[in-house]
Amino acid sequence: MQTKDFIELEEKYGAHNYNPLDVVIEKGKGVWLYDVEGNKYLDCLAAYSAVNQGHCHPRIINALKTQAERVTLTSRAFRNDQLPFLYKELYELTGYDMILPMNSGAEAVETALKAARKWGHKIKGIKADSGDIIACRNNFAGRTITTISFSTEEQYKDGFGPFTKGFKVIPFGDTEALEKVINKDTIAFLVEPIQGEGGVIIPPEGYLKKCFDICKRNKVLFITDEIQTGLGRTGKLFAHQYDNIKPDMVIIGKALSGGCYPVSAVLSSKEILGVFNPGDHGSTFGGNPLGAAVARESLRVLIEENLIENSRISGEYFLNKLKEIKSRHIKEVRGRGLFIGIELFPEAGGARRFCKSLMQNRILCKETHDNVIRIAPPLVITKAEIDEAFPKIKEVLLMD
Repeated sequence: MQTKDFIELEEKYGAHNYNPLDVVIEKGKGVWLYDVEGNKYLDCLAAYSAVNQGHCHPRIINALKTQAERVTLTSRAFRNDQLPFLYKELYELTGYDMILPMNSGAEAVETALKAARKWGHKIKGIKADSGDIIACRNNFAGRTITTISFSTEEQYKDGFGPFTKGFKVIPFGDTEALEKVINKDTIAFLVEPIQGEGGVIIPPEGYLKKCFDICKRNKVLFITDEIQTGLGRTGKLFAHQYDNIKPDMVIIGKALSGGCYPVSAVLSSKEILGVFNPGDHGSTFGGNPLGAAVARESLRVLIEENLIENSRISGEYFLNKLKEIKSRHIKEVRGRGLFIGIELFPEAGGARRFCKSLMQNRILCKETHDNVIRIAPPLVITKAEIDEAFPKIKEVLLMD
């Protein structure tokens, strides 16, 4: 079968809730992807940062195979021999003394929101069915009814109401707006340290620290969504570490399993996650032994292979090279670690046409917010691979 045959099948039988580039991937290794016709591409998306450790990392694949041959799922009706070690290793790595595992990032966000609300009612003393959680404009937290309820992207909400109440939205990067909207019934502030889907938007220097301090003064939970920015993507374990803070809750996913299996988690204190009682919350697959084993090895690979440091060094190198490109289409190049956005002027005709051209030049990227090309390769990328890709990227950005 050729590319067009796979596309015809997908278009005929699949729901049209995505608009993918017309490349059909057959296999991947490291930073490279291969299509069904044998063409080789440099992956500069890393499955939206889920594949930080590189495609099909042999250590992670081996852990998956080994565990799959032992036991894959027990449900949380019973205990398993992998999950306790994942808890312990996450505690040793992050310093958070309680962890609640789920599967997808959206599930983890929902979990954090539920924990925050119950904390607000049971610990802070906000009356039942009251209280607000603050989020930021241009946020992206998933596609569930609750997570789109505080989205400011109209397409995400069109036709899906009624929505979950209890959210307030303020501009990203504006500490004064946060100060103004907080009141005695504010439960939490949920923020992405860098807005990924919003266009790789980096807030002003010290923004997170100022927000953190405002929340502390008002007994408001400070929650960071590190699903895309965490686990090395920005050159530190977590992006919020650039502000030297420890949030009340951290939400992780994607690279927690190296892209080999859906695993997510909420990290917090016993005071906050301790509000859950048996039966309050759960997931059949959340915390399963296969996912736990994969996550454990994924974390070890991240640390032992110095991928976080490589993200910092290679990201700075890649960012500086991209900033050298003098194109009339480029409005700004910004990034941190290997999380880079190339924002184009509206007159450039949209980022998608550039992503299509990059695909034709064997580099895979994806547009976000119409005018931004996101560059986020696996953290295993080398300077030599960046040097190989750069002339092609430059050529595309200089086209008419």
